[in-house]
Amino acid sequence: MSEAVIQTDLDGLNLVHRGKVRDMYEIPGHDDKLLMVATDRISAYDVVMSDPIPGKGKVLTGLSLFWFDLLGDIVENHLISAEVDEYPTVCVPHREILAGRSMLVHKTAPLPVECIVRGYISGSFWSAYQKDTTVCGFELPAGMKESDRFPETLFTPSTKADIGDHDENISIERLEEIVGADRAAEIASTSVGLYQKAADYAREKGIIIADTKFELGEKDGRLILIDEVLTPDSSRFWPLDEYTPGRGQPSFDKQFLRDYLSSLDWDKTPPPPILPPEIIQKTRVRYEEALSRIAG
Repeated sequence: MSEAVIQTDLDGLNLVHRGKVRDMYEIPGHDDKLLMVATDRISAYDVVMSDPIPGKGKVLTGLSLFWFDLLGDIVENHLISAEVDEYPTVCVPHREILAGRSMLVHKTAPLPVECIVRGYISGSFWSAYQKDTTVCGFELPAGMKESDRFPETLFTPSTKADIGDHDENISIERLEEIVGADRAAEIASTSVGLYQKAADYAREKGIIIADTKFELGEKDGRLILIDEVLTPDSSRFWPLDEYTPGRGQPSFDKQFLRDYLSSLDWDKTPPPPILPPEIIQKTRVRYEEALSRIAG
């Protein structure tokens, strides 16, 4: 098993943000670019686990690169290169860490909202539906079962929370107040278009994309797809051949880890519990299966 990368500290570069998974660096002399490094950290219930998933950052990067290429006709993205030899010279000494888990990207102004698209009812949306069939302003049909497909794809934006806090769903009206009506409409149509093209492709590969979260930013007034795209961290991937509405689905994502954590006597606040080796390995296998099925 390869050694996990839990955290990076790259000499000669300026660390500007350490997120739940990614370390972001500014590059001296390249003010319009960022270096984005996907570590092997994993979070669940907005808590970063103490134990990493070895190789996970490379899976996230590989999938993101695949989707950036496939979805480029819908909206442009922030990718410049994922080849270390094409990075600024100051990055090259860190080749061993950067290879396969990093991207040189254009600097953008990230939108202050998460762009969530849902094709199937699951997770928090299913929990809310059981209390009231109107969820996030959408009047849903009565009698839906867990994991049912929605009559139409739903765009359900949310706020961006700080690490340790929870995102909160917002209405389209609230989104319009934040970014303006025209931009809100563009964000919604772009997000749904990205999801639908990706979902159609994934279905051909035997995977249902139940829902996903996109990150969008702005550069020179244009909408840009940023961060990671359609990975097991940001999406629910279900095996098509095992899909059975009326229950939770087996998955190629972090839901397996969430389910394990839900079985523990843990209040979902730091510190996180120690993960057994078999949970780490089974989570790793699921992530690698997603990459293999989708990107080949």
